[in-house]
Amino acid sequence: MRLWVDADAAPREMKDIIFRAGKRLGFETVLVANRSLAVPAAYRRVQSIAVSGGPDAADRYIAANARPGDVAVTADIALAAELVEKSVAVIDPRGEEYTIDNVRSRLSLRNFMEGLRGAGMITGGPPQYGPKEKQAFAATLDRMLTRAQRKT
Repeated sequence: MRLWVDADAAPREMKDIIFRAGKRLGFETVLVANRSLAVPAAYRRVQSIAVSGGPDAADRYIAANARPGDVAVTADIALAAELVEKSVAVIDPRGEEYTIDNVRSRLSLRNFMEGLRGAGMITGGPPQYGPKEKQAFAATLDRMLTRAQRKT
């Protein structure tokens, strides 16, 4: 089992949580980004993969290589939808678990909001990544990894 991280815009605090959880539970962790990322030497089961080919290259790499039973971390709802369909457990950086029951509605909402932004009706981005989001992410990640470990 692998823990895949769509690392292009992953907050540093989130990566620290992922590194520690992967080390504690013995998971291989794969950071995928459009550029090379430094991995602390203490985390031997973490690898960084730099992909080229545009803004969605990391997403395509993860989608092509993740397998049923793996866990993935991404803020990209389209990628999450594709992974959930492949029986990959998916969590976003704020601690929300994507499931077969919620990912399609989230994708529809994202597409609707994207249309509104494209028409100039809505601006702004997500709120800052703070202690509350970090705590929610850590708790959900731990729960998901423990559940995935039981299945193997």
